[in-house]
Amino acid sequence: MRTIANGGETMNGAESLVRTLVAGGVDVCFTNPGTSEMHFVAALDRVEGMRCVLGLFEGVVTGAADGYFRMKGTPASTLLHLGPGLANGLANLHNAKKANSGIVNIVGQHATYHIEYNAPLTSDIEGLARPMSSWVRTSPDAKSVARDGAAAIAAASGAPPQIATLILPADTAWNEADGVAEVPLESQRQSYSPQAVEKAAKVLRGGEQTLLLMTGSAVTEKGLALAAQIAGKTGCRVMGPLASPRMARGRGRFSIDRVPYVIEAAQAALKGFRHIVLVEANDPVAFFAYPNKPSLLKPEGCEVHRMTSSGENSVAALEALASALGAKPADVKPQTQVELVKPTGALNHASIAQAIAMAIPDNAIVVDESVTTGRAFFPVMAAGAPHDWIQNLGGSIGYSTPVATGAAIACPDRKVICMVGDGSAMYTLQSLWTQAREGLNVVTIVFANRIYQILRGEFDGVGAGEPGQRALDMLKIDRPTIDFVALGKGMGVPGRAVDNVDDFVKALAEAVAEPGPRLIEVQM
Repeated sequence: MRTIANGGETMNGAESLVRTLVAGGVDVCFTNPGTSEMHFVAALDRVEGMRCVLGLFEGVVTGAADGYFRMKGTPASTLLHLGPGLANGLANLHNAKKANSGIVNIVGQHATYHIEYNAPLTSDIEGLARPMSSWVRTSPDAKSVARDGAAAIAAASGAPPQIATLILPADTAWNEADGVAEVPLESQRQSYSPQAVEKAAKVLRGGEQTLLLMTGSAVTEKGLALAAQIAGKTGCRVMGPLASPRMARGRGRFSIDRVPYVIEAAQAALKGFRHIVLVEANDPVAFFAYPNKPSLLKPEGCEVHRMTSSGENSVAALEALASALGAKPADVKPQTQVELVKPTGALNHASIAQAIAMAIPDNAIVVDESVTTGRAFFPVMAAGAPHDWIQNLGGSIGYSTPVATGAAIACPDRKVICMVGDGSAMYTLQSLWTQAREGLNVVTIVFANRIYQILRGEFDGVGAGEPGQRALDMLKIDRPTIDFVALGKGMGVPGRAVDNVDDFVKALAEAVAEPGPRLIEVQM
């Protein structure tokens, strides 16, 4: 709402916040608003420069903001309705926090004078926000809104990036404000510790079996190239954790393995290492606790050395490490990649991996939530065209279709391929509607095995015994069978189901070639 005071034009708190966001470089807002946010919605309507993307569920909104940051490197904003709206988005904010994604959440609140009456939607919004947000603030009045918004942008854009949640009472949105606030200078990416680099160099010179465990900015194309030089010079091994926020993959790029999910496989992969040098990664631990199995995956007696943390300049640190070791491009050892051959016949994990690897277009973005079906995809995909691979660090399922949506908004010129199991897909399938509305170039591949396959394996893994019928009923999703093609069509996304590799190869080629969203249901 604009008012005219003393012949001059003023703005309300909502408009001062939108203008501050745009001026601060936050020009995308993923939204699911309600009554308390209507003045903010009106401000979004008036102010030029902000792209508004509607999600039909708050988990889509927060996940899309995560995907946007992973590809763009700058924060988007979200607009959420009161405490319940924020609560609906918390699972994907958890995933975003684990990925160190920067997000500016705008959460509506009742007018300050209305909160005391305990209306039906009244809740402790700050209490809900804090576990998933590193920065939380409630604006006390309209004249504070722009300044608080600027502080939120600075927090979300810092080093490391953070999730910042600004709570906006309705009267602070509609009352008169002071104007636009300037965003404080964002904290620069910390460089790195020369002492930590020298310590890592000393370890690598020592000749004992050493693992370079890397994630974050270290697994960009440049970071991986430097790691290849260091590995070639010293004989160390380079791996990533089970999941990374974003990793450069494909032909011509240094391919690294991941620490496996299954404890026994992880222990085998890490066996023999005397040292682990952490480059933004953390000490490898089991995803869950299991009876009579360890939480820590490193071998006994293995020493762990941190070279960089999230927010530090890991590429510069790797450059310094390569220099200290005398590692050069000529030291890089050639890698043997899986040969890609057009698959035919039955659908299985190997043939599906070959089909997808062959279909990946240059510079694509692959969002992986294939969980059990795709556990063995990683080595095969290294032979595909150069691409970025996005994974789920937080473990809360229902992340991939929203993240793919945000990645497509951030990179409209790149094809996004989303791989998701049928159980995970049902958490945030509303993403398809947003993809159709925005005309996003996303190919969603749903692996329909009609069961929470990961949980069937976990049932055995924790030693719970042989599942009976009631237990199996809580793991299977086959009664009734879910028709993903029909669901996609209902939300405006064309799709087809396939039950053999030949049809899958054809469907992939068509989906990748066509603009806009497409869905393929792979009936396992």
